[in-house]
Amino acid sequence: MPANPSKFVWYELMTSDVDAAENFYKTVVGWNSEAWDGGEMHYVIMKAGDASVAGVMAIPKEAEGMRPAWLGYLYAADVDAATESVRKAGGKVFREPADIPDVGRFSVVADPQGAVFMLFTPKGEGSSPAAPMTPGHIGWHELLATDWQSAFDFYASQFRWTKGDAIDMGPMGTYQLFEAGGNAIGGMMTKPPQIPAPYWLYYFNVSDIDAATERVTQNKGQVVMGPMQVPGGAWITQCTDPQGALFALVGTRA
Repeated sequence: MPANPSKFVWYELMTSDVDAAENFYKTVVGWNSEAWDGGEMHYVIMKAGDASVAGVMAIPKEAEGMRPAWLGYLYAADVDAATESVRKAGGKVFREPADIPDVGRFSVVADPQGAVFMLFTPKGEGSSPAAPMTPGHIGWHELLATDWQSAFDFYASQFRWTKGDAIDMGPMGTYQLFEAGGNAIGGMMTKPPQIPAPYWLYYFNVSDIDAATERVTQNKGQVVMGPMQVPGGAWITQCTDPQGALFALVGTRA
């Protein structure tokens, strides 16, 4: 178990068309981009102003058959130890710890219910967190689990997350907020039966939810739900990009 609560420190889109995805998110979220020159792989860094916030890459050959998807990296002081801890707690290891030269060390894992995420020990200090709701940054992390109570127990034991407010969603059940170091960073709930498998969903901050939602459909993405208001006054939209990766937007309504 880490000495301090672990937070998400990086996000990555694995997609079937890197160039198309790059252009889509630049238009919809307002990111700018630059190519990463750290290797032979075509890897694009997405940036909010000068801050690097996410990467885009092609689905690797070893994951052939995978649908395009966004994945989050959780900080680990020791990736090898954290990976083994996930395994012992009933999770699955898809890729054993490996080094990215001059960047850090990572592994690909899943929680016991099957939701995939990464573990990451970066080299260097990293960037300071942005203020809440800063456009272009990731504002929320949402887990749709087979059973949110046991999912929470797993993440609490592995990453020192604690419970925040619990929101009664009526027939949809409880939406449990979770905190890392006293700040709510996301929520989790038991998924509806029609959703086939658990997954993490990441919310990108935008300044105007209606304008951003319109940009999704104008650029061949699809709106799955929203815009709808959530507790606290923000508005959200859940979407898929043209390649089929699920993502969400959060912002205010002008």
